[in-house]
Amino acid sequence: MELTTIWFLIVGVLLIGYFVLDGFDFGVGMSMPFISKDDTDRRVMINTIGPVWDLNETWLIVAGACLFAAFPEWYATMFSGFYLALLLILVALILRGVSFEYRHQGKGKKWTNWFDQFIMWGSFLPPLLWGTAFANLVQGLPITRMDNGGWLYEGTLLTLLNPYGLLGGIVVMLLCFTHGAVFIALKTTGEIRERARALATRVGIVTIVAAAGFLIWTIVMNLASPHLGLIIACAAIAAVALIAGWVANLVGREGWAFVGNTVTIAFALLTIFAALFPNLMVSSIDPAFSMTIEGAASSPKTLEFMTWVAVITLPLVLAYQAWTYWVFRKRVSREMIPAAAH
Repeated sequence: MELTTIWFLIVGVLLIGYFVLDGFDFGVGMSMPFISKDDTDRRVMINTIGPVWDLNETWLIVAGACLFAAFPEWYATMFSGFYLALLLILVALILRGVSFEYRHQGKGKKWTNWFDQFIMWGSFLPPLLWGTAFANLVQGLPITRMDNGGWLYEGTLLTLLNPYGLLGGIVVMLLCFTHGAVFIALKTTGEIRERARALATRVGIVTIVAAAGFLIWTIVMNLASPHLGLIIACAAIAAVALIAGWVANLVGREGWAFVGNTVTIAFALLTIFAALFPNLMVSSIDPAFSMTIEGAASSPKTLEFMTWVAVITLPLVLAYQAWTYWVFRKRVSREMIPAAAH
């Protein structure tokens, strides 16, 4: 296997890690208004992700750094073309992160409510925009080749807001919503746990319907693809895992439900990457303008050096993150939140 293909897969794995881990973070933030009855409930929910939310977001930073180093043309074209969308994502992530740290400063109910709103909207917006962006990569974008050999995105933010792109965004948002509700049920006790399970059941039904439509649309769009068999296989695994996770949540097996959602997110993204390969960006103007893995990759020496760095550091990162989740594995209850604390 060539290094360019290996790094395409590594970037894909990093993005899967980001959406699986930060996905339930987003879901917890989305679920707050629907599950919490008072401030103590909201503090319990925030405490379920308090030790890990910032660690989860480092997967996005690492994925972005690897994208920049391994495929600089992809990084430059996508980040310049999606500039406004990425700016909105960045603002949402900043407001969300700040809110986790500042809502407990004890400035009054109005102060706390403002930051709770930032957490909620800062959790809804990123998965919606990320899903829209990735769906558009599969569908095709108005990109052309420049005289210097690079690629130029000729669309706007409104170009991304097409039916297929918006459906992709809604599906990713719903997957994260369901994932987060299941995580709350997995990490809490008592009434919060039951309300989280009920929410995951309701949202899960909508997610199954929307995801089925998106996956079928993706398959139909790629009927001429040489990787059609792989696309169908990944989509089928994602669909089965999503339904299995919903059933597991329904019968009170939150752990298996979380596993099912994790597999769903992983194979949904693999479906997108299988539909893209061997391209990174598909041109809707002329297929000849499409950005390929080979054409956008860094030099072989750069990729070889990065491979050795990844072999050494990635197992350490995985081990550290696994240890962190093991340390904070216990459920959080209302009784663990002191009345005077915020």
